[in-house]
Amino acid sequence: MTTWLVGPDGGIDRAAGFPPGPVSTRPAGDGSLDYYLVRPAGDGRSARRDGGVGAPDGILVEEFVLDREHCAVRLDSAGWTAGERRWWRAAAFSRAVRSDPAVRARVVPVDRDEAAAVLRLFGGADLPDERTLRGYFRDGTPLRTAAPLRLGGEVTAGFHDTRVHRILFANDLTPPGLADLRARWPLTVTGDLADPLARVIGTAELRVGDDAFRWELRRIGTVSAWCVDLTSDLAGPHDDALRPMLRQLTTAMRRQGLIPVTIERFA
Repeated sequence: MTTWLVGPDGGIDRAAGFPPGPVSTRPAGDGSLDYYLVRPAGDGRSARRDGGVGAPDGILVEEFVLDREHCAVRLDSAGWTAGERRWWRAAAFSRAVRSDPAVRARVVPVDRDEAAAVLRLFGGADLPDERTLRGYFRDGTPLRTAAPLRLGGEVTAGFHDTRVHRILFANDLTPPGLADLRARWPLTVTGDLADPLARVIGTAELRVGDDAFRWELRRIGTVSAWCVDLTSDLAGPHDDALRPMLRQLTTAMRRQGLIPVTIERFA
C-alpha cells in the first residue's frame, strides 16, 4: 500500500481568491483542479495551515465533474509520491479523506502554484499541466445516482429563474477562517461560531452583471461539517456566471482548510 507523506502547511490560495471584482471565468484546465498536500500518518499534527511543517513527499489532485444542473456527479483524482516518482490512481484515498477524520486531518488544501513549488523542490519535477493531470484520472468515484432534489421555490421578482445549490464541506471552521471569509466575501456574521447549536453563521451577496447571488454559511449538525447554500437569481435563460461562482465559493472555503464533499441542487 502506498504511504502518503506530507508537505508543508500550505499557504493561501492567492491566485484564486474571491472577489470583490468580476467573478473569474477562466476556462477549464487553467487552475480549475484542486490540490492537496498530505501529512504522514501518525505525525500528531493537524493538517491545517497553522499545523507546522513536515517533510513533503506527496500531492493529491482532484476535480469534481458537474452535470448541466451544476451538480457534482463524479470525483476524479490522482496522487503522486516521491518514493515512486509517478502519478497513480487515488480514488480510494479521496474517498477516505471524506469518510475518515484521521485521514482528513493529514490533508492540506493548497493552490496550484504551491503544489508546483513542492513538487519542484522535493520531487525534482515540474507539475504537469491540467490537461495532462486529467489523463491520470482513471477511476473516478460516482457521487450521485438520483435526480437533483429540486425542492421547488418561487422565482425572485424581476428575474428569469432562481436556483439554489448547496456545497457541502468536511472539517470545521476556525475563528481565523471565519475572519478571513468575512473580509474576503465580505460576510455579514449572523451567528456565534462558538455556539455548536448555531446554524447560519453568516450571509453575503454579490451582483455579477445582471445576475444576483446570495449565500449562507451554515453549520451542519454538531459534527465537523459545513455548507454554503447559494441562491442564484438569473436575469435571463443563460447561467454562465453560476459555475464560476460555485468555484469561487469552493476555493474560498478550501483556503480555510475545509474539504469539498459534493455540490447539490435544491431548487
